Amino acid sequence: MNVSILSANKSLYNGSATAVAFPGAKSPFTVLDNHAPIISSLTKGTIIVSNQAEQVANIEIAGGFVEVHNGEVTACV
Repeated sequence: MNVSILSANKSLYNGSATAVAFPGAKSPFTVLDNHAPIISSLTKGTIIVSNQAEQVANIEIAGGFVEVHNGEVTACV
């Protein structure tokens, strides 16, 4: 799946991944390939982007939101 993690100033991550773990406002959750469409708010924590069994990015955030739709994951933090 394609993943874009954006801040107000720059792109923090743009690439492919097999899993992305998010600090959800209600509880942490993980998005995998072919995930159902969702929009969720995010809280302070770490976004962990993985490709196969390897972590490719750990991004500390203060909050934001994420949208998952048709194999595209877009987070604004």
